Amino acid sequence: MSSTLGAGVLLAMVSGLMNGSFTLPMRFLGRWDWEHVWSLFITISCLVMPAAIIGIEAPQSWAILAHAPARALAIAALAGFAWGFGALMFGQSASAIGISLANTLVLAISSALGSLLPVLLLARQRFFEPAGHRILEGVAVAIAGIVLCGQAGQMREKAAGGRIERGNLVGRARPMGIALLLAAGSGVLSGVFNIGFALSQPIAAYGRTQGLSAFASTNLIWGVMLAAGSLANIGFCVHLFLKSHNFLKFRAAGATRLYLLSMLMALLWGGSIFVYGAAAPRLGSLGASIGWPLSLATGLVLANAIGFGLGEWKQAPRGARRWMYSGLAFLLIAIVLLSRAGD
Repeated sequence: MSSTLGAGVLLAMVSGLMNGSFTLPMRFLGRWDWEHVWSLFITISCLVMPAAIIGIEAPQSWAILAHAPARALAIAALAGFAWGFGALMFGQSASAIGISLANTLVLAISSALGSLLPVLLLARQRFFEPAGHRILEGVAVAIAGIVLCGQAGQMREKAAGGRIERGNLVGRARPMGIALLLAAGSGVLSGVFNIGFALSQPIAAYGRTQGLSAFASTNLIWGVMLAAGSLANIGFCVHLFLKSHNFLKFRAAGATRLYLLSMLMALLWGGSIFVYGAAAPRLGSLGASIGWPLSLATGLVLANAIGFGLGEWKQAPRGARRWMYSGLAFLLIAIVLLSRAGD
């Protein structure tokens, strides 16, 4: 393994650790409503943080971006906007069914689609090679794991009489069927995020011709995608504020801790995106198909460790936990298959 490839693998895993832990602060933000937390989280992670990183790393990036290939810019904006709805669904599903199950379903679906579709769109001939066979095998095993985890969630809800251990998790519980639909929708649209990244590479290529580093060139894509994705999220939060008239909770006494926790969420998740952007170019021509599942596998393990540690499954019968463990095993096998697609 070359030093470049090794660095790419390490960065992808660091990205996964950040992604798998960013929802943890939601367990301690129950004094605010969901829209307070989510609007602050999105504003920092999708607007403030990207603008700061791009401006510090390469201030000339904005002028370069204005002349980047128009088709790639349109793809990045559309994929980012679609992903924005997926982020909304994830935020709602995590509040509804907890960190462990929501992350498992969303990351599993995203891993499968985010690995499959870039190859389908960019290198279809690879499906007839060993790498393509591993991707198809990984997707099939991932589907089996998703089914097992979904069944575990249904059993957990039934045993708990519809009441799931949520701690002080911000937001409100929902019926399992609705929560599973939200998680599935989020997983599909999160996969679109990686697809948009893969199809928007001409933006990064143009940035490199203008003297930007690989990292700064990739940040051009993130700037467009994250800004577009913020539109749906901020719009929905504004709708909730107008409906509930609770905007002034931002000024409630003792809110400093809530601001800091929401900012920590944003820094962890936003940071995971930029770290992944640094990993993908180091993983070769299929970096978007290999780094994505590797990052998500790490996040999947950590998110479940957090969820189990916080007691989200303590009410579940032993059979439900067995289904969940089996599903996780299938998903980890699937992600190993997907991450080996470049061998």
